[in-house]
Formats: sequence, C-alpha cells, structure tokens
Amino acid sequence: MKDILERFRRLCVDGYVQGWHERNGGNLSYRMPAEDVSDCNDIMTDCRSFSFSEPIRGIEGEYFIVTGTGRYMRNAEIDPEGTFGIIRVNDAGDGYTVLWGLRDSRPTSELPTHLMNHAVRFQATGGRCRVIYHAHPANITALTYTIRPDAKTLSRILWQSETECAVVFPEGIGIVPWMVPGGMEIAKATCALIDRFPAVVWAFHGVFASGSSFDEAFGLMHTIEKAAEIYLKASAVGIINTITDDNLSELGKAFGVTLNPDFLE
Repeated sequence: MKDILERFRRLCVDGYVQGWHERNGGNLSYRMPAEDVSDCNDIMTDCRSFSFSEPIRGIEGEYFIVTGTGRYMRNAEIDPEGTFGIIRVNDAGDGYTVLWGLRDSRPTSELPTHLMNHAVRFQATGGRCRVIYHAHPANITALTYTIRPDAKTLSRILWQSETECAVVFPEGIGIVPWMVPGGMEIAKATCALIDRFPAVVWAFHGVFASGSSFDEAFGLMHTIEKAAEIYLKASAVGIINTITDDNLSELGKAFGVTLNPDFLE
C-alpha cells in the first residue's frame, strides 16, 4: 500500500484504539500535496462522480483522502479500500469524483464540513493545514453537558486542567451548540470558528481538530480529551487549586506563544 494511505490508516486505527470511534462514528480527511497525488496516480481511476448541494469554494481541483459514510474506523486495518478512498473536487467546486477506494460507499456524510474547514484552515494557516479529524472522545463530550457553549469558558477550563494545553492551543478552542450533524448548516457554523481556532467542539457530540500532519491533528485531539478527563476527575473530588492567569502568562513567555488575550482575565 502507498505510504500516505498507510499513514492515513494508522490514524483511523489509533483513534479507534482510544475509544473515540464507536460503531461508524467519526471521520477523517487529508488534503494531498502534489507529491502524494503523483505517488498514487497509478492506482487512481475516474469511477464515480457526485454533486454538492451547493458549491464549496477554496478547494477546487484539490485531491483528498477521506473516510466513507457508514464505515467503521476499526476496519481500516483489514479493509482500507472499503473504509476510505481518494477523491478529487472538480474545478467548479460543485462536485467530486471518487478515484480510488470507497468500495460500495461514498465519502462521509460530514464531507461538506471537512471540505469547508479545509478551505478555511488553508487560508488561516497559509496552506500549512492538511488534516481535518472528527472523533467522539467521551470526556470532552461529557464536559459540554456541564458548561454553556462558550469558547472562553471551555478554553480556560482546558488551559487550567493540563499545563501543555496553553502551549498546544494558545488560540483556545471553539464550541458549536448542538445542531443536527451532516449538513451545510453545521458546516457553516463550524467554519465560522475554525478560522481562528485549531479545533471546534460540537456540544454533546465530539470534536473537529485540524493540523498540518496526522500527528499534529491526532495530538491536538488527544490533548483536548486528556485535559477534559483531568478536569472531570478533579471536579468530582473538588478543585481547590488551579493554574492561574499569571501561570498562563509565564507559560506563554517560556514557550514563545501568545495566548488569546480575550480568554485571559
């Protein structure tokens, strides 16, 4: 199997092992650079084309590896060609063609959110972002039941729960109130936040994380989930001490990052 497909498969399996992908939950997409497209040219054929309900701008002509709708992440190890595939968005941005994989399937129902997020993160990072990863980690999902859907509140909880959080996501984390998944409305709501946050939590549902690589996106998801777990455990016992804003400022200086000033008090 091609190296890039192996690396894509690894993240699928790693997320499943973490317990983030019950049944067919979660999805993953990767925007392919020219060298990956060239490496996969010999396995790609123009086999099926589909249309979007409305055009998606900023990703015209791009190639993506994406997981399939109704597919189980746990099967990526034994059946990669049935679990994910390669697509190319057409030059008008109003549809796409499946070029490899996705046997008896089509891309995830969250494809509009993935592609719109890719377009936004492309602009926000100068093209550095290539991975969008959606998973259902239990602790961050549970945390959304205990707070209002407010980015400042959520970000401060996470920053103060695990020292590395302020360094990993100094911008903070966005949050979307509960919405029906799988359509353009939640895609647009997510995009309105992911231009300034590297990850967006869907209340009562899961997380969309972005990154320049599979490691970066997985690491971001893992850090968010671990911090949420620490907070919930500490809250259950009773929090009597925490990371202060002065501590957060010291962290920023030590690691050369600028914490979102709107989230400091």
